Amino acid sequence: MTQSRELIVEADGGSRGNPGPAGYGAVVLDPATGETLAERAEFIGVATNNVAEYKGLVAGLTAAMELFPDCTVHVRMDSKLVVEQMSGRWKIKHPDMKPLAAEAARVFPPGRVRYEWIPRERNKHADRLANEAMDAGRRGEQWTPAASTASLDLTADLAAARKAAGDATAGAARARAALTGGKPEGTALAAPAGTAPAGTAPAGTAPAGTAPAGTAPAGTAPAGAGPVGAVPAGTAPAAHAATTGSAPATHAGTTPTPTFGTVTPDEGLFTADEAVAAQARASLTAAAEADREAATGDFEAEAAHAPKAPSAPGWAGPDMGAPATFVLLRHGETALTPEKRFSGSGGGDPELSPAGRRQAEAVAAALAARGTIQEIVSSPLTRCRQTAEAVATRLGLDVRIENGLRETDFGAWEGLTFAEARERYKDDLDAWLASPKAAPTGGGESFATVARRVAATRDRLTAAYAGRTVLLVTHVTPIKTLIRLALGAPPESLFRMELSAASISAVAYYADGNASVRLLNDTSHLR
Repeated sequence: MTQSRELIVEADGGSRGNPGPAGYGAVVLDPATGETLAERAEFIGVATNNVAEYKGLVAGLTAAMELFPDCTVHVRMDSKLVVEQMSGRWKIKHPDMKPLAAEAARVFPPGRVRYEWIPRERNKHADRLANEAMDAGRRGEQWTPAASTASLDLTADLAAARKAAGDATAGAARARAALTGGKPEGTALAAPAGTAPAGTAPAGTAPAGTAPAGTAPAGTAPAGAGPVGAVPAGTAPAAHAATTGSAPATHAGTTPTPTFGTVTPDEGLFTADEAVAAQARASLTAAAEADREAATGDFEAEAAHAPKAPSAPGWAGPDMGAPATFVLLRHGETALTPEKRFSGSGGGDPELSPAGRRQAEAVAAALAARGTIQEIVSSPLTRCRQTAEAVATRLGLDVRIENGLRETDFGAWEGLTFAEARERYKDDLDAWLASPKAAPTGGGESFATVARRVAATRDRLTAAYAGRTVLLVTHVTPIKTLIRLALGAPPESLFRMELSAASISAVAYYADGNASVRLLNDTSHLR
């Protein structure tokens, strides 16, 4: 090895509670062989995820400097926050982050470190070291290299990746042969009469390595299916008012029958990684990926790995690139929320209640832990701005105000419960429930008017934030409208979605105009 070489540093940090007992892990790798050159890990007491991640970065850079003082470093981390801040693209506002970022920047001279964001499953070595450090801290100990099994775990991953690559390659060959009527390499020229050719699927079954007709490919969700943890269709009757968020979610999806003659297998499923060590770190089964996404809500990783929306039915649509991903956050509670009163943009402008402020802090902590939000856009109403500022303070981001994200103007119904509105304005309320073109009493906005406003706002924001993950802090009707439009659902679906205070939903928008609903009404961060 020469001292002018480049080294890879992978670092991670975690906090069990955020803030809570925290630790970091870092590994220095030889980029040519994948060999582990150094490992660092430490339990750091009570801290946040971001503090732990920064400390892991400092430890990894320091280890690389100790090995080869003249080297350049390629840092790979799954914390978008740290990568973007250290790359100079995001401002650092949080007082705990500034000194750590400055410390990391001092380890090597400017220009000798470059940063790359990677999905969490490709950062497993550093993640395991961080968890080993936290486990040691729980026992009242400090992590020691002698007790670490992180490298052994990666060795097991390596073997599994080699096997998976071989199985996938063989499966791809059999699939291509079955699809085209040809034969895979190494098979007999002809099979005995009445039997299937070697390496092909029997008549009436799906080709090896593919899914049966009418189902989604292995490891992917059927077209139109909801995210992991979504409420099944038809679980409960529709609620009375879209503003309250009291009705259970429903969704309908159909699975298109694939056109097998035009299928191009996903390269991520069928192509072996040329660098086996890198492949070991990157390998993840579809089941493990689904579990991780359900547990963490890592939107950016979802956007990177989900099947791209096709421009026409089937599996072989063009690659649209990274979508604009909107993380849709409903504001925290106000005094009107628990009483399920109409609260739009035409009445008062209530602040968050004490409960709403706690909810805003909880969702801010959850989003900071994920580290995927790149921009924040908020409705101009006070309850949304307060919720957005709580998140912005944690993430060190600015808040942009977008008037198109404001709530519906409910006219004379503002401040009333549904029962009170029915008692006073029964005919108007019945008409409003029956038609999206009907406006609330007293000149409020119809759902059709709101849909036009929200659609125009969506189009502006998707153009402005193509390929980025943006937090939209808004209200019940705009969020439900974005979900409805993404699904192509009828207006009455607005009354069939649950949307709790401080809940998170997510939609990805692709360059061809298609959309993918990723999440609906996630409140796990409030439990």
